[in-house]
Amino acid sequence: MKRRDILFASLGLMVIWQIAAMIVNRPILPAPVIVLVVFVQQLGKGLMIDFAVSLWRVTAGMLLSVAAAVPAGLAIGGSKTLNRIFSPVVYLLYPIPKVVFVPIVLLFLGIGDTAKITVIFLILFFQIVVLVRDQAAGLSPQLIQSLQSLGAGRRALFRFVYLPASIPAILTALRQSIGTAVAVLYITELFATKYGLGYYIYYNGSTLLDYPAMYAGVIAMSLLGLGLYFGVDWTERKLVKWKFAS
Repeated sequence: MKRRDILFASLGLMVIWQIAAMIVNRPILPAPVIVLVVFVQQLGKGLMIDFAVSLWRVTAGMLLSVAAAVPAGLAIGGSKTLNRIFSPVVYLLYPIPKVVFVPIVLLFLGIGDTAKITVIFLILFFQIVVLVRDQAAGLSPQLIQSLQSLGAGRRALFRFVYLPASIPAILTALRQSIGTAVAVLYITELFATKYGLGYYIYYNGSTLLDYPAMYAGVIAMSLLGLGLYFGVDWTERKLVKWKFAS
């Protein structure tokens, strides 16, 4: 996606926001210019810290999920026996909305960063496992057999065949899950914490009734999700160059 298209889309949303603010004409929906001014002011008053804390939580959850789900998906997809054993478990757990695990995780792990990162980990883990398993299981048997005939062992197959072939599936899973992960991050940051964009948005909107600051937090969380999405796109262009070759 070109930067020019993103700029035009942003301007279009700003225009719609401005029109809506004029129609509503109430403090609960301030004009975008006012919110942008407050956003810049709040960066030096703690918003940057909340942004950094939320970024740490969601990034840690993403990295841990990749580190755990990729080997699991490759192992299940590359072995008929493991696929037969674990696929029913994955099919049972995958459709469950992971947000229902938030109170359970908080009960077991408390209200610190560990619980918040764990919830994000659970969301991304199953997405990545399913896509990586499907990608690994879909590789041509003739390709695998030909490499084995050349002396490639199981470790070499996973490193040079299964893993490279599964990178697009890994990145697709991350891209699809970013929105959900950020949304759940907001929910987890409502519980007994003093830092994070979720806390910032809720505190300013519901306690202080500072609506421009609340919308500034919404913009910050949107930028967080957008930055993660672009980060995955950038990673894909670096690791899967053949996909973009013309």
